[in-house]
Amino acid sequence: MLKGINPIIFPDLLKILHEMGHGDEIIFSDAHFPAYSVCDKVLRADGCEATDLLKAVMPLWELDQYDPENVMMMAPVEGDQLPDGLVEDYQNALPAGAEITFVVRFAFYEKAKKAFCVVVTGTTRKYGNVIIKKGVIQN
Repeated sequence: MLKGINPIIFPDLLKILHEMGHGDEIIFSDAHFPAYSVCDKVLRADGCEATDLLKAVMPLWELDQYDPENVMMMAPVEGDQLPDGLVEDYQNALPAGAEITFVVRFAFYEKAKKAFCVVVTGTTRKYGNVIIKKGVIQN
């Protein structure tokens, strides 16, 4: 156990977060996401909601301050809609002032191919996928 680190951040995730450099991206995906098809590094957090992992991770690092698209969610397919409250829940898990950009489905999958890691969560809400880009910690 480490002091000051939320216990839902399991050892493998803590290692990944430590290994990431500025500009690297990590995805907290819903349970439906094709993680193993798009990324070589996949962690399972089946018992956690993506929002809870976001809340736990955000105190440990900074979002990329040089890229305005440092938080991205999958946009709904035409004719579909995001579940009620999903965007608000993700927004509330992020630091004040962070803005979510929406990326169409197949472009999101292409971004996932370049992600440092995908963490598959227990989130079952459709479109519950979010990419966050690591920044530089200011001294």
